[in-house]
Amino acid sequence: MIQGLNSDGHILSYHDRSDGGLLVSTLEMAFAGHCGLNLHLDGVADNVSELSAILFNEELGAVIQVRQDATPLVLAQFSAAGLEDCVAVIGQPINNDEVSISFHGEPVFTGQRRLLQRQWAETSYQIQRLRDNAECADQEFDALLEEDNPGLTVKLGFDVNEDIAAPYIKTGVRPQVAVLREQGVNGQVEMAAAFDRAGFNAIDVHMSDILAGRVDLNDFKGMVACGGFSYGDVLGAGEGWAKSALFNSRARDAFQGFFERSDSFTLGVCNGCQMLSNLHELIPGSEFWPHFVRNRSEQFEARVAMVQVQESASIFLQGMAGSRMPIAIAHGEGHAEFRNDDALLEADVSGTVALRFVDNHGKVTETYPANPNGSPRGIGGMTTLDGRVTIMMPHPERVFRAVQNSWRPEDWNEDGAWMRMFRNARAWVN
Repeated sequence: MIQGLNSDGHILSYHDRSDGGLLVSTLEMAFAGHCGLNLHLDGVADNVSELSAILFNEELGAVIQVRQDATPLVLAQFSAAGLEDCVAVIGQPINNDEVSISFHGEPVFTGQRRLLQRQWAETSYQIQRLRDNAECADQEFDALLEEDNPGLTVKLGFDVNEDIAAPYIKTGVRPQVAVLREQGVNGQVEMAAAFDRAGFNAIDVHMSDILAGRVDLNDFKGMVACGGFSYGDVLGAGEGWAKSALFNSRARDAFQGFFERSDSFTLGVCNGCQMLSNLHELIPGSEFWPHFVRNRSEQFEARVAMVQVQESASIFLQGMAGSRMPIAIAHGEGHAEFRNDDALLEADVSGTVALRFVDNHGKVTETYPANPNGSPRGIGGMTTLDGRVTIMMPHPERVFRAVQNSWRPEDWNEDGAWMRMFRNARAWVN
């Protein structure tokens, strides 16, 4: 029944009834939706003395949200299946912060969603304060009190559905890009898929291929260092990977020669970002880059964050400056650390900052969890002075398709907003 209703597009949201019973299930739905809730329990209880059992029993059940105009149809389908005694309309979400429960028009409970959510999160918050960075825990807990949080939003300076690489793909020419990986790297498949869709021929290249001389980087227009945990990060984030290149003369010469070619481009994401930052001595125009260290939260951060594309020379981000959109985050050591405050200021005004973390209002932030690693001035990505090498801690390859996003605007078709950066690379090569 549920699967059929979902396939027909009638179910807007779903939550099983489990710990805490019906009340907690519906409240958790309101927490996720940042909305209020109006429950009226006339159809599920005969008298007020039964309400506690109705609200808190943890027996098998589920709450589904459907559109108001679809309610008669949904109820009819349950009735046709002989389940009319198992379903009832119990309320609706409302566009404010109030939570109310009534029985035959009489109020039983009223409260504020924000305060109830803080009560619900209190135990986890106290554990988080002991385990993680206490200031980050406080910031995340206090964020629950924000009344006007708009949630995830998108503001684009380009048409997400425009394929700027299409004219080049039609020529049949597919420039080769080396999808570089090392022991512990795990993001190469999604990365290859993104570059392939943009019109490249993505080639799997292991570091051992370069060390042994089996692969010549001169055969490639582009190179991308992917995310993961090379060598378990036991030598520092991306440092073992970088040192395998720096301390091998063949690999060092190959990388340096590639970076110095004016017709080459390089992308580093997550662990690849950390690795490339440790190769800065080989990369022209990277003198403003930071070193990446442990997140301020002291924990691995896997979430969705909002970023804003900065005005820079990055060949990947042309035409995207000022755009704000969600992106996947998955790293434990993404905090951008500069030698001193002067180095941070120099980087900030150098035009090499490519991405900044912003809050849901679009303001650059250092506050957790909008800034998941605590990087100063919201720095999330850098580029070189000529824009040919770009590094970033977020994962654009994990959200280049519209369906990969946990939320997206309705006018997005097949591609997500981050597909544009891969197509920018294809247009630049031409």
